[in-house]
Amino acid sequence: MTAMLQAIFFDLDGTLADTARDLVEPIQAMRADRGLGPLPFEALRPFASMGARGLILRGFGVERDDDDFAALRDEFLARYEQAMLVHTRLFEGMDTVLDALDDAGIRWGVISNKVERYVRPIVEGLGLGARSVCAIGGDTTPFAKPHPEPLLHGARLAAVDPACSVYVGDDLRDIEAGRAAAMRTVAAAYGFCGVSAAPAEWGADHLIETPLQLLAELGIARATSAAASISMGKVPKA
Repeated sequence: MTAMLQAIFFDLDGTLADTARDLVEPIQAMRADRGLGPLPFEALRPFASMGARGLILRGFGVERDDDDFAALRDEFLARYEQAMLVHTRLFEGMDTVLDALDDAGIRWGVISNKVERYVRPIVEGLGLGARSVCAIGGDTTPFAKPHPEPLLHGARLAAVDPACSVYVGDDLRDIEAGRAAAMRTVAAAYGFCGVSAAPAEWGADHLIETPLQLLAELGIARATSAAASISMGKVPKA
């Protein structure tokens, strides 16, 4: 028996929005200040999935337990906070996806591991604040993903059943969190995706290569108001 699709929740970085340039540029500037040359953008992009920790690891070879990590993290975050929306944009096609969800009466929100004081300005800056049912950060609840609590909190704010909801993310921990919250999961292979297992190996219910594929995977038509006809039945991949 299929369940009515009530809500879709998105990870922010690498899923809803392409934030990579704004995350990478502080690392490049920090390297330049230390007399180090720039790293290729494509070498840094996958590490953006892990936030400051991953970018500092790739940019400087410094782990979270190393003595230099805290200072590098604080410098990175200070630089990033001053320029979070220079290059950040919705991924191509995501505006069409969100319009389709609004038209179908399907609620949607943003659930990130980025701290809330960064999540909210980005959601607002992208013009989504009035449309999103939530903008949850990694510190909004006592737990961050892969714990299910941020997703369950989002479902409570949206007044929806987690079992009638979907979580879309570009990292293994997103899929783990969605599964733990009893939500259907979608792996966004177009995102940053980290440097461990490939998205096809995460065990997600669906795998998409572009944002627009989400509509086909979940059986959501563009520009339709027939929300009652939408179900969470799994759509076979082409």
